[in-house]
Amino acid sequence: MEIFIGLLIIAVGAFCQSSCYVPINKIKDWSWESYWIVQGVFAWLVLPFLGAMLAVPEGQSLFGLFASAPSFNVWMTILFGVLWGVGGLTFGLSMRYLGVALGQSIALGTCAGLGTIMGPVLLNIFFPELNALSSLTFAVILGVAVTLLGIAIIGMAGSMKAASLSEEEKKAAVKDFNFPKGLAIALLAGFMSGCFNVGLEFGKDINFGELTDPMFRTLPATFLVTFGGFITNMIYCFYQNQANGTWSDYKKGDVWVNNLVFCLLAGALWYSQFFGLALAKGFLTESPTLLTLSFCILMALNVVFSNVWGIILNEWKGCSGKTIAVLICGIVVLVFSCFLPQLI
Repeated sequence: MEIFIGLLIIAVGAFCQSSCYVPINKIKDWSWESYWIVQGVFAWLVLPFLGAMLAVPEGQSLFGLFASAPSFNVWMTILFGVLWGVGGLTFGLSMRYLGVALGQSIALGTCAGLGTIMGPVLLNIFFPELNALSSLTFAVILGVAVTLLGIAIIGMAGSMKAASLSEEEKKAAVKDFNFPKGLAIALLAGFMSGCFNVGLEFGKDINFGELTDPMFRTLPATFLVTFGGFITNMIYCFYQNQANGTWSDYKKGDVWVNNLVFCLLAGALWYSQFFGLALAKGFLTESPTLLTLSFCILMALNVVFSNVWGIILNEWKGCSGKTIAVLICGIVVLVFSCFLPQLI
């Protein structure tokens, strides 16, 4: 029962993350770089900090924890957060050229596979005594492989879509649709985004141990990763503000309340995926395989729900029944990959 609850929590977080771009559409009179960094203040700083505070027992300090933890682990966690931030930036571009459904599918699929594998591999390089590679069991590798198969099927549906629609129909669904460019950017986004889970691996012991509820133990590391990602995004967005002359966005007092509300909502929906992942791990302790695969499962379900939104937003409108059938097949494979490890 606890395993089911854990998977359900991950699913809820994935649904929220896949919905985070909906409130962004309500933001008025701000350029991309302006609303992106403002929602990032909530998504990568404020909410992760509040989440991390849940892991702090009475009489202890979060920053005292960071000061007492091995500095190498702390800085590696932040470093991989900085690298993940690059993935976050290119992630947005992948959706610009491929749409919400296809862009998230390819980027998150790559992120799911590489994020799951890279963590134990890099951890084993720096700390061989931990024997981190032992977590990459047959069931874990099979789960990742089936996830990537589902992503490949969805990618095939995207290729079929690109081949079957006229340029006018492509632009009607996704204004800047460009499959080759979008595919390259999505693969880069997925590779760099996988660094998030690597950061969590390096920071998984940065907590108060038995003094902290198992559901909250990874939240301090999550804050360090998102803090690193915020640095990357802040530098890029402020550079864009300067290059595009959009500093004036922040002076538009008549839209601040509206934009702040929707940036907060978008940030909360985005952060909920990793807050839910932390909570879910507390319920998955009986299954080391699912614990290792939890990040991969989250990304797979993100893909599932992003394609649901893609259908709702008419991004697949005009496609043939065969293309839709391939898309649905890919979604079914992804859902199956979440439960496959328990069947082995």
